[in-house]
Amino acid sequence: MLWIHSDSFHRLSLLLLFSFIHLCFQLESILLEMQDPKIGVKGTEQKLNISTIPHVIAGNDIIAWISNKMKTSTEEAQAFGTMLVAYGYIYPLQNHKKLVMCNDSSLYRFQTPYFWPTQKWVPDDSDYGIFTLLLHAVCLCFIQAHYNHLHEWLNHKWDFIVMQATEQYKAGKERKKPDRVVFDCQERAYWMVNRPPVSLSNSNMFYQQAIMRSKVKSSVSLGALVKYITTYKNHDPFLASCLPSNPWQTDHDAYWTLNMRRVEVPTKMRVERWSFSLFELLSDLRGRDDFKIFLKKEFSGENLAFWEAAEELKWGTASSMSTKAETIFKTFLAPGAPRWINIDGRTMGLTVKGLEHPHRYVLEAAQTHVFMLMKKDTFFRYLKSPTYKDIQKKALNPEQHNFSPANLEQNALNRSPGIHPIILWQQEEEEKAKVAAASAPVDVKAMMSKIDRKK
Repeated sequence: MLWIHSDSFHRLSLLLLFSFIHLCFQLESILLEMQDPKIGVKGTEQKLNISTIPHVIAGNDIIAWISNKMKTSTEEAQAFGTMLVAYGYIYPLQNHKKLVMCNDSSLYRFQTPYFWPTQKWVPDDSDYGIFTLLLHAVCLCFIQAHYNHLHEWLNHKWDFIVMQATEQYKAGKERKKPDRVVFDCQERAYWMVNRPPVSLSNSNMFYQQAIMRSKVKSSVSLGALVKYITTYKNHDPFLASCLPSNPWQTDHDAYWTLNMRRVEVPTKMRVERWSFSLFELLSDLRGRDDFKIFLKKEFSGENLAFWEAAEELKWGTASSMSTKAETIFKTFLAPGAPRWINIDGRTMGLTVKGLEHPHRYVLEAAQTHVFMLMKKDTFFRYLKSPTYKDIQKKALNPEQHNFSPANLEQNALNRSPGIHPIILWQQEEEEKAKVAAASAPVDVKAMMSKIDRKK
């Protein structure tokens, strides 16, 4: 089974790779048309920082050409142009950090084919280190933390990187200024696509957060999984039998009766499930009622009342949202409220400010805070309380009901087969016809004529 999954994943990876290559070739064919001197986008010379840059194109000209070529709207043409910039086929001359196509006079240039994705030029850390060192030398506003991180990462070959960067810096000084600006923009655009800075890449930020997370050993995670399966094994309908009997297979509906939402005396399995977590306890209305009894005895029912009010606001109608939000504020959050809840000042401030323009999830932060308070303290005290122990003693055991396997099997055999709905409909129509015939007035002449015919 694992081999099948890995093979399917390999095929999917190849399919995605081929799709990407096909897409790149399609993009490059369009780019060649865009650079055609006769039918392409007209480029001009533009001054940038006192230097004259050749073959510069404006963003609105590119979008107009794409819209005319593909017969699409301006919005779709702009999205396509942004994709070209994101893949590194076109690069901005002014705002290097913003890889989008702007529908204005922003300046762009076509990237040299050497940097196109189909060239399969694998970005190397050493090359990126050389580029970063050059950028750090000429741009004082470069992120120092990112430079230090790269220095630490490539410390084993930093001398080689410094030597190469020095040579490239000397060679760059010998170039003409326009060529130097163009080359710098080309390389900067390439690395922006292939090695975005940490502060500009959400994915890199995500990876950093993932790396900084505390590691969990596989034995610990597997142990937690085994514990979860062991805990819920008897409550899984696929792994455990339905007690006392399955009402869909027998004529006994005791299962539905015993597991009603607010039954007076719950089953032992139901009470046992309440102890798994506070979420399980609050999800069961019968368990929530029992939890309320405990909180009432401790004079601390405002947290649960607020949690229920937040749930009602979350799943209620939109028309009643403002009224409910105002009621919740006056009952739980306002200074001197009758059922004031104790939450931290920051959460209270955010919640009260959000209630000025209420929506379904305006109480999410406060509700989560209250839930964690009940989970860490009140819930464990409830499990040790006489309230929970009494309901454990009173709970019913479905296995003790008078449903032996032999009786259930015999009962299933004696069940009458169901009648098809069409047959039931036909029987109802016949009954209606009989009733209509019986209630209709009797035609004596018609009756006599029928009798004469029979004679």
